[in-house]
Amino acid sequence: MNDPIKAFVEERKNRVAENANNTSLRKAAQAFNETSNTAQYSYNFSWMGRPIIQYPQDMIAMQEIIWQLKPDLIIETGIAHGGSLIYYASLLELIGKGEVLGIDIDIREHNRREIESHPMFKRIKMLQGSSVSREMAEQVAQYAAGKQTVLVALDSNHTEEHVLQELELYAPLVTKGSYIVVFDTIVEDMPSGYLPGRPWGPGDNPKTAVWKFIKNHPEFQIDESIDNKLLISVAPQGYLKRIG
Repeated sequence: MNDPIKAFVEERKNRVAENANNTSLRKAAQAFNETSNTAQYSYNFSWMGRPIIQYPQDMIAMQEIIWQLKPDLIIETGIAHGGSLIYYASLLELIGKGEVLGIDIDIREHNRREIESHPMFKRIKMLQGSSVSREMAEQVAQYAAGKQTVLVALDSNHTEEHVLQELELYAPLVTKGSYIVVFDTIVEDMPSGYLPGRPWGPGDNPKTAVWKFIKNHPEFQIDESIDNKLLISVAPQGYLKRIG
């Protein structure tokens, strides 16, 4: 291949594919995933001054998706400190278009204040209420109407029932070629009770919701190339690409 850029891309693609069969690498990644999640590793990072509570690897994957798609709208359920809203908004600011819509059942006043005073708030809108209520789903659908490219990220309540409801409500808004990304599917791979007091765990979590959703929605498929690339991630099998 004479084009060095295409050659590099192809080499990387082949290397990522080979990771699927790299037993030692996958074993090391699994050990890190388990130990780091137990240690609440994801709580250690910020973006432009706001806690992001995500793994850097997943945020790099989201950056690749966002840069490729250049979405008109990114919808995220679960706001917390607002770091991921600001992260997505900053990428859209660099692209020069697009908005972020955040949904949370309880936007804490101190977090709202910090988000609204941030320079990237100009590309952010927040809605307070249950992400699985009919009223919220209708409001979000109206907001997404007419948008050419829509990306969705789910990161609120992590029980299977809740995530499956979110998938059914918001997946129809995802445009062909875009993604609905389900965070914290890693819960299925963690020891039972690793985070005491949570209503989710192995057998009842975002990944089990993904498995049920995929069975009935052939228009979506798990993007295994992202899993093979990241290896260290809170969203294994959670990057769902709309193919139909």
